[in-house]
Amino acid sequence: MNVKYLNTPFDLPCGVQLQNRIAKSAMSENMSPKHHGPTKELIHAYQRWVDGGSGLLITGNIMVDSKAIGEPGNVIVEDKTNFEMLQQWASIVKGTGTHLWPQLNHPGRQAIGFINREVVAPSAVKTNLKGMSAMFKEPRALTEAEILDIIERFGNTALILKEAGFNGVQIHGAHGYLVSQFLSPLVNHRKDQWGGSLKNRSRFVLEIYRNIRKKVGDDYPIGIKINSADFQRGGFTEEESMEVVTLLGAEGMDLIEVSGGSYESPAMIGASQKKSTQDREAYFLDYIKKVRKLLKTPLMLTGGFRTMATMERAIAEGELDIIGIARPFALYPDFPNRIFEGSLHQLEIPSPKTGVKMLDSTGFLDIKWYEIHIHRLGEGKTPNPQLSPYSAIRHNLAETMKMMILKLPGFKKSTKRGDYS
Repeated sequence: MNVKYLNTPFDLPCGVQLQNRIAKSAMSENMSPKHHGPTKELIHAYQRWVDGGSGLLITGNIMVDSKAIGEPGNVIVEDKTNFEMLQQWASIVKGTGTHLWPQLNHPGRQAIGFINREVVAPSAVKTNLKGMSAMFKEPRALTEAEILDIIERFGNTALILKEAGFNGVQIHGAHGYLVSQFLSPLVNHRKDQWGGSLKNRSRFVLEIYRNIRKKVGDDYPIGIKINSADFQRGGFTEEESMEVVTLLGAEGMDLIEVSGGSYESPAMIGASQKKSTQDREAYFLDYIKKVRKLLKTPLMLTGGFRTMATMERAIAEGELDIIGIARPFALYPDFPNRIFEGSLHQLEIPSPKTGVKMLDSTGFLDIKWYEIHIHRLGEGKTPNPQLSPYSAIRHNLAETMKMMILKLPGFKKSTKRGDYS
């Protein structure tokens, strides 16, 4: 089919142009377990995606604080440690037309407990994940000084990444991480200027944006990933989300990516969605149509796109500007080129199931199964759609055991980043 709309350039408000309308949304790579810097395998996986022809690649979580790590293998950028490897990573898009944006994040209460000495959040509200709550510690409420420090960290990390050569940055404001926690009345019970009213709960994300913008300048792209809703009773609502994205658009945000859910309600991978929504594709399309009427800020929608016809129609009808795709990139690293060549019309995406409800319902199995495929790409291997779902369980156990062994007495801690030798 003709995909002329998907293959058209797009100009961001800051003046930067994306070469087409397909973006790789962030996925958990978990490929930097020792020094928490980019590895050759991580860079090689991204090289595969650069060669695939996307307009924009958004990385997995880049943590802004070494004391707050979401997963054992997260990359951390809080200073210029590993700067040369960051430069190597950024350099793979030079001369290609593809943009590479790191996703900046702080996990807040969604930090895995055994790799963090303590866990912080807007308020002392623990992550409640059925069957897996033991993974998470009771968080401590942040002081105002700590909140201001985290805001500064987002800006500092963005500046370091700009200096390393990356084309832009994205703030992770979705999926139940710290920015999302401040927005949610379920998690944010504060009585000061950072909690209570939506105006106060949105102050944290607005100040992060302003800090980054001040440091990187007006002509550098800044995006955000934000929930359409938390999909939890008493959480961040669709109406509140529309108010926040309107505020962000007025501030000058270059690209707003819409998603939804959290660890507790993983709507971003199709959980909590009605079957009719899953069958239709584009899980959050109804929401983004409403947002389109409120602001002119470029919009990116991630979650559920599977057919070229649906992607093309969404762009052609002006419902959104950028198509966000995540898991398919792990199995089809070159699918944008194949779309533009006319050799691919639909993405067949397995959903691995063990038959054990507790394992299948949380979303972690899916995440880890696709994470294995990212590792395969980094190792120069081909994707394997027939891979057993139990391989994801074994992979997760192996990674967890490795980190627990490294933390046993007798292993000398050699850096502040948790490098044990």
